[in-house]
Amino acid sequence: MKIAIGNDHAAVEMKYAMIKYLENHGHEVINYGTDKSERCDYPEFALKVAKDVAANTVDFGVLICGTGIGMSIAANKVNGIRAAVCSEPVSARFAKEHNNANIICFGARIVGEQMAIDILDSYMNAEFLEGRHQNRIDIISKSERSAL
Repeated sequence: MKIAIGNDHAAVEMKYAMIKYLENHGHEVINYGTDKSERCDYPEFALKVAKDVAANTVDFGVLICGTGIGMSIAANKVNGIRAAVCSEPVSARFAKEHNNANIICFGARIVGEQMAIDILDSYMNAEFLEGRHQNRIDIISKSERSAL
């Protein structure tokens, strides 16, 4: 898979760990995050990842900041993005199965490295269940189009 990853200053080390983990499992990773620990503005990185995901140039995105919340808010401003903040694997699985989330977000100040890996694994091993869930996504997508 081709995966876009973005982070802010709070998540530089975690980003490196996630890139290493993903590449060791055969995935191509596009790094849109900062490599510096100096304060920066997370929306810039979130929007780069979200635009790539929305354009279908990558399979999905990973966003990491202090809590994951700011990144998810910014990414969800892009039409077609369903970014979900998850702090444990069960929510990550449901984010994919029920919401067809195309960006997974988590906080480097909230979860440790192993939990982040578990969240990623749970998300990547899940599949969208479609059915009644597709109708809900269609409602969201229609709302995005009418908001333009």
